[in-house]
Parts: sequence; C-alpha cells; structure tokens
Amino acid sequence: MTVRIGMIGPGGMGRAHIERIHTVIAGGRVVGVSDVDADNAARVAEAIGGRAFASSAELIASDDVDAVMICSYGPVHEPDVVAAIEAGKPVFCEKPLAPTSAECLRIMAAEEKAGRRLVTVGFMRRFDASYRQMKAMLDSGEVGETLIVHNRHRNPTVPAHYTWDMAINDTAIHEIDTMRWLLGEEIVSARVDKPKKTTKRFEHLQDPLILVMTTESGVWIDDEIFVNNQHSYDIQCEAVAETGTIRLGDQHLVERTGTIGRHHVLTMDHNERFGAAFVTEVQEWITAVAQGRHTGSTSWDGYAAACVCDAGVKALTDDGVVPVEMIAKPASYA
Repeated sequence: MTVRIGMIGPGGMGRAHIERIHTVIAGGRVVGVSDVDADNAARVAEAIGGRAFASSAELIASDDVDAVMICSYGPVHEPDVVAAIEAGKPVFCEKPLAPTSAECLRIMAAEEKAGRRLVTVGFMRRFDASYRQMKAMLDSGEVGETLIVHNRHRNPTVPAHYTWDMAINDTAIHEIDTMRWLLGEEIVSARVDKPKKTTKRFEHLQDPLILVMTTESGVWIDDEIFVNNQHSYDIQCEAVAETGTIRLGDQHLVERTGTIGRHHVLTMDHNERFGAAFVTEVQEWITAVAQGRHTGSTSWDGYAAACVCDAGVKALTDDGVVPVEMIAKPASYA
C-alpha cells in the first residue's frame, strides 16, 4: 500500500519532507498540496506531478488523500489538525502542535471525541541516534540518577518575522519536548535569565536568553537559546548524573588537519544536523499509517510542551519562577 499524503504548507520544511518521502522513504507519496501562497502550491504540485488544492479544507476532504502532513506556520495549525481529526485521517503536524496550551486542549478534545489517536507531532530529536543513545544510557541506570541537564540551541540567524516569544515556543520547544522524553517526567516550573544582548539581533528580541526549568523529581535543566550567533547551527546536550556525565558527541564526522590548524565543517541548519532523524521519524509515521496504528509523539506531548512554553513566555516578561499549569493526563494518552 502506498499512503497518499496531502501536505499543507509546502515551504522549506515541507519541501524537505517531500524530497525525503520521494527519494529515501518507502511507502508514501505526496499527491497534493495546499498553501496560502497559491503560486507556491502550483509550483510544488507541478514538480511532484500532484494536485494543488484551493484550500486546506479541500485537501483534507479529498478522497484521494489518505493522510495529512501539516508544515505550515505554527499559529495556524489548530483548525487544520482538528479538521483532519474530524475527517478520520492520520495527521503529522510539524512542531509546535500549536503555540499555546489552550489550542492544544481543543485538539485533544477533538481526538478524544474521535475515539483514537490520529495526531503525531514532529518532534524529530526523539529519532536522532545520539539522543537515543543518551536516553538508553540514562534509562539503564549505569550512571545513577540524573541531576542536571545542560542544553545549547544556537542558530546562525533568524528572519525578521521571528517574534519575541518564538525563542520559547518555536525554538526552545525542541529541548522542552526532548527533556520530557529523555527524563521520562514532566517539567513543573520555568524561569528566564536574560544575559547581555547581542548587537546582531533584531531590536525586538532578547537574544541570547537562558531558559531554566525543573522537573517533578527536581532535575535542574538549563537551555541557552541564541538564535543569532552568526556562525552555525549548534545543538548541545549534557546530562550530569550521580556517577557520570553523558553528552552528545560533536556534530562533525570528518576532521581536517592542515596549515590553518585542525577543524571540521559545522552544520548550518536543522535539516543538515537532523536529516537522518527526519527520515526515521517520517518513515515510522508512514509505516504506522499503512498498518492502521499510531507512532511517535502524541497530542498530549504537544500539549505538555505547550504548557511549558506558556510558562516560559510568561517568564520572559515576569521576573522569577513561573509554575507550569497542566491538566491531569487523560487515560487515552497513558
């Protein structure tokens, strides 16, 4: 069976997914697209030999679409995710599921009404080989209890439309989800520390910033968010445990030595750094859709991350520690 996929928002992320699905991933085909930019939808549809739908609603309702991928701008995710659920179609939604917990609650309510899990959230770091190795080591207990986790999320730059809150709900959300998954517990509080600002930022941004979080058991997590570092896409993670420390290996695969010294090439974006993780993630989703089951992050994971983001965004404007407010986990997501 070939899963016929309709994609909403075939921008940079969407086109990267199409390339993977059509070249290295088995069992799926993007047969149609929709976009607020009709010209872009037409260009992408022509390139893949598919159909450009006039709207996302038309794409979701089409009998020619088995499953939906949403790669559009985060603040417009909710109505399309809900529409896909109501149509009974599996939906892969790139992060964030939605920027706020209130939106995610409405998505979960639609899924609860449907009576089955249909939503997978695109938290790709769960599929990265190095993060998976780190989790396996921590879960084994070989270094005792985890006490502290240090994270670094650095980008060369961001576009002018990157708003002040996106450092939390669009960038740090990756570490927020990864920490929940890595440690196997919820985050209960957040605060934001504000270092000296880089002169390379847009005026409306606090850049860099440090998001500090604590978990239910008291694990202390810091996350340096620096989105205008001017040099590379640099992701780091180090877990400090009772009898040892585990950190991600450096991102380079090949090292060169010569007259200018020893160096390696740095990755410049998420597709380059996490390319293999994206392939694994989407392959597992397509395979699960074909088999009529669910895999990957759930709507609950999207909601839980959004709750932490809500606290983090509030901490950007309020001094001190902000508690994370969440509902009790529904039995259907247990």
